[in-house]
Amino acid sequence: MRNLLRLCPLLLVAVLLFGMDPALAGNRVALVIANSAYQHAPSLANPVNDGAVMAKTLKEAGFNSVDFRHDLSALDTRRVLRDFADATRNADIAVVYYAGHGIEVEGSNYLIPVDAKLERDTDVYDEALSLDRVLVAVEPAKQLRLVILDACRDNPFGKTMKRTVATRGIGRGLAQVEPTSPNTLIAYSAKAGFTAQDGDGANSPFTVALSKHLTTPGLDVRRAFGFVRDDVLKSTGNKQEPFVYGSLGGEDVPLVPVKVTAAATVAPAPNPQADIRRDYELALQVGNKAAWAAFLAQHPDGFYASLAKLQVEKIGAEQAHAAATEKAKQAEAERDRLAALGAQKDAQAKAAADAKAAEQAQLAAQKAKEQAQQQAAAAEQQRVNLAAAAPSAVPASTASPAGTNVASLTPATAPADLSRSVQTELGRVGCFSGTADGNWSTSSQRSLSQFNRYAGTKLDVKVASTDALDAVKAKPSRVCPLVCEHGFKADGDKCTKIVCREGYAVNDDNECEKKRAAKPAKPATAKRDDGDERPARQRPQAGGAAGGYGAAAGIAAAAGAGRAAGGGQVICNSTGCRPVSRGCHLEYRGGGGPGNDANAEVCR
Repeated sequence: MRNLLRLCPLLLVAVLLFGMDPALAGNRVALVIANSAYQHAPSLANPVNDGAVMAKTLKEAGFNSVDFRHDLSALDTRRVLRDFADATRNADIAVVYYAGHGIEVEGSNYLIPVDAKLERDTDVYDEALSLDRVLVAVEPAKQLRLVILDACRDNPFGKTMKRTVATRGIGRGLAQVEPTSPNTLIAYSAKAGFTAQDGDGANSPFTVALSKHLTTPGLDVRRAFGFVRDDVLKSTGNKQEPFVYGSLGGEDVPLVPVKVTAAATVAPAPNPQADIRRDYELALQVGNKAAWAAFLAQHPDGFYASLAKLQVEKIGAEQAHAAATEKAKQAEAERDRLAALGAQKDAQAKAAADAKAAEQAQLAAQKAKEQAQQQAAAAEQQRVNLAAAAPSAVPASTASPAGTNVASLTPATAPADLSRSVQTELGRVGCFSGTADGNWSTSSQRSLSQFNRYAGTKLDVKVASTDALDAVKAKPSRVCPLVCEHGFKADGDKCTKIVCREGYAVNDDNECEKKRAAKPAKPATAKRDDGDERPARQRPQAGGAAGGYGAAAGIAAAAGAGRAAGGGQVICNSTGCRPVSRGCHLEYRGGGGPGNDANAEVCR
């Protein structure tokens, strides 16, 4: 017995040095099915290659059993699923990977064996395997049931099969599913209703990404599929988006656990201040009196307790100001009411005095509130700077954070500024475009607010906290959408200038539009020079007088004006026409008609 006790420490060291046995990580089994050689449809090039890659990936990840089958008939598929269901009875994790053709009929999904004909839509019930049948095979697994379908290809059977009922729907790709069993995930190579690409190489983009991320040691399976999604979107130019249906609990569920080594077992020395800091930041996020009361009940003394008391004073001052404001409104309303009713002067004077006193109390409460807010904000900024400079350091003073003792704790230089780190991470995920200068300004607060909006978080934007840093760091890719100026378009994570071909220009909608031809300039119209030197008001105008008498007179006058330099002018009236007397000339008087000559002979 003594010898056995002596050996126990040695055995423990050996386990720690050589890592955890894969069996201790739980029993993990997998089934890989790949169908390429379809008998009644064109063969597929990639599924068998994809199945071989996934089988190798899972075997190298230490799965206890990996069964790889390809080009199965309907009968063989049913037998394989039956045998795999027996293997999952003692399994913690069960994985089924399928590559080949799939089809959706009336909202249900089916996997198509290589011998299926599918001449009619009802043949799927006899010749294909429903997704529900696959889910039954993984049902016994205790911790995780995972079904991966690289079967969202453009299906040739759907184009040729006959419809027995005109209203029966045959979808494009696979239909959305909602697993009814807990701890079940179903991953599609493309979102429901969309088709996937086989890619240009020997393997599909989806399988390439799976083999890269799915078996990363310690990586939660949900985050692994998030990385897969990002890779496929990038490799297909955002044309194919993998999707995962189902949900898991709050604990991480990696397919491959992290091996525990001797170095990893050396636990860091406990730091009670770190625990108090986390409690403090949690109470700060909640931000009400109940949260601070709970914090002070747990941590009644010390540096963070002093900070918490300042926060309580701020909340009390804000509440007192709100109560004083409401009381002032009521007093003012009562004063106005009595004045409107014509109440006795004594009553009105008392109401006016009460209103004035309430107003003064409101001003005093507002001043106290502003002072408490400033003190709490200053102390909080001191705390943030201290945490950034030395996150594991224990504050050397428990004096009031508003005093000089806390200010003395702030180092002259901060080598690892928390605000700058949060700004840098916000810039990485596309939510912050400014310079990471460590100044937590209004623009930084707006950036964190944008992150909250698109990431679905509820982080406090007033300060740069470690929770905010951890939350932003957890996002592997862009979170906030890329917004480009006019004339530029989004190209991945940057904006590129829009270049239009010759004859086209960028319009207001950021699209290339054909330029409009410039209108030719109108040629200058030469003015007719008829030699008429008379003023415009003296020029004859054609009139509508009866018999044309006035019009004829005007025309004659115009003709005479044109001949003035040669043979003199002629005047015409009711008595006839005659030459204008020497030394005289005609003036146009307007009008014309019987008894009203248009021209008059003027002599000087």
